[in-house]
Amino acid sequence: MAHEHKLEIFRGLLKFKSNTQKIWGVLIFLTIVTAVEVGLGITKPAALTGSYFLGMKLLNWIFIILTLVKAYYIAWDFMHLRDEKSSLRRAVVWTPIFLVAYLVFILLFEADYIYNVYKDGFVAWDF
Repeated sequence: MAHEHKLEIFRGLLKFKSNTQKIWGVLIFLTIVTAVEVGLGITKPAALTGSYFLGMKLLNWIFIILTLVKAYYIAWDFMHLRDEKSSLRRAVVWTPIFLVAYLVFILLFEADYIYNVYKDGFVAWDF
């Protein structure tokens, strides 16, 4: 029994005629997102590196968000999660999102603690 894959991305905004065109479309989108990440990493705009949100530079938040977008589209289109049942899609997509958010939370609090320990002079900056 053959199963037809949906030939659209961005919730039907872009529609393709074949699987090959869809693969190229998703690849171009992922390439653009990666180019934006690389461009921001090379130029490091002062507006994004000087301002903070939740204890971390805005540039770092942009990198995290763009990386999650790329991971989502890789899983959604190349791993064919779009064609699975909604319960499996939720289990596969939402679990890593919550785990990444939890990891970011832990890293921010641990980094803040270590910074305060070194700032107050309890341990020397000797490494």
